[in-house]
This record gives sequence, C-alpha cells and structure tokens, in this order.
Amino acid sequence: MELQISPLGQSEVINEETPTDRFIAWTLERFASQRMIMTSSFGMEGCALIDMYARHGQPVTVVYLDTMFFFPETYKLRDRLVQRYPHIEFVNRGTTLTPEEQARLHGDELWKHNPTLCCKLRKVDPMFPVMAEADVWVTGLRRGQSSTRANLRLIDWDWQYQVLKISPLVKWDRKQIWEYVKQNDVPYNELHERGYPTVGCTHCTTPVEGVAPGEYSRAGRWAGTEKTECGLHGGAGI
Repeated sequence: MELQISPLGQSEVINEETPTDRFIAWTLERFASQRMIMTSSFGMEGCALIDMYARHGQPVTVVYLDTMFFFPETYKLRDRLVQRYPHIEFVNRGTTLTPEEQARLHGDELWKHNPTLCCKLRKVDPMFPVMAEADVWVTGLRRGQSSTRANLRLIDWDWQYQVLKISPLVKWDRKQIWEYVKQNDVPYNELHERGYPTVGCTHCTTPVEGVAPGEYSRAGRWAGTEKTECGLHGGAGI
C-alpha cells in the first residue's frame, strides 16, 4: 500500500519502506483528530510497540482485554508498563462474565471442550464495544507470526470490527523485536524466558521446548488442537 500524504503541507509517500518510527509519527499526525487506540495482550511485540509510540511523547490509549485467566506474570508486566509510561493510558475492557458464571452457563472448563466459544465470550465479543468507539486500531501484529497473518497489510480495513487497522510491525521478525526490547530496556513478560514464546490465558498456553525469547512459535497455544487464533484478527478461529 502506498499513500500520498501531506500532513504538514509537504508531499510525502508512506509505504512499507517508510522507517517504522517515521510511520508511527505519521499515524500520530494523520489521525490526531480521530479516535485512535492501540490494543495489546502484553506480548513482546505489543510491549515494543507501546515503547515506540511512547517515545513520541503524545498521549496514547492502550486497551487490553482481561480474560480473568491471565498469568500472574502478565498482571505484573501490566503494572510495570503503567509505571514506566505515565503518559500512556492503559484501559481494561475485558469481559464482566466471571469464570463461575461461564461455568454455570456453558459447563466447567469450557476452554477444554469448546475453546473457540471460550475465546468468543472472553475476547472477541468484548472487542466489539471497544471498536465501536474507535476510528483507528493500532496492533502489534507481524506477518511472520503465523500463516493466517502472512498477508497482513500496513494499513487495512478490518471488516469484523469495521475500523481502520494499522500494523506498524508487519515486516519485523521476532529477532528484531527482541533486539529492540533489549536495546531499549522495554519491559516484557518474564515467561518468555521460561519457554513461552507467546502468552495468552493460563488454560490455553503452554511452554514450547527449546524456544528462546528471540524466537517465535504458536505451538504453545491451544496445544493438541487445530486452533491457532483466538478470533480477534480477521475472524480466524471462529
């Protein structure tokens, strides 16, 4: 995708060859008058992207969906990020459906017998009211994360949530993310050092043997099933 833009009265071409920092600056300029939010599940990519936006010194809202099944280490990381970036607003828009009520309605351990429904209830559905209040959605997605994300575009329209979707890190690989995190002392989930390349809910995330923090794999998500996505992005997994 190539865009001709002139936010400051001077013509500029924005495309995938634009340096990431400049692209982020452009999003802050271009969408200053619109409702732009970033979402994060506090994975390494999300933490790096939060830091990249924070460096521009402008207020940014980061929405996360607390599924009530986060690892303790994830809550600890959230608190570190809140302390590290005081001009970033971190907002929990997770479900109000308690685990006990979910069990009453759908049976015990729904994530075992119907993980797609569990993701829908605790992640996909709560995102709809969030996106209803947004014009622009910033994500930390990368093409290299999975085959379902291989065709990600820098700027695209999200049909599921009817919002403009921006993914500044589409061309980055995990090694580059890890190098950025180390060089800039970005807080990250300590579970990455215990074999967890990605971190989701406690019941559906397991460590992957032999995977270092600078390597990526989704093998630890919904292990033993064909499911690879929660359904937030492109409806995959629903």
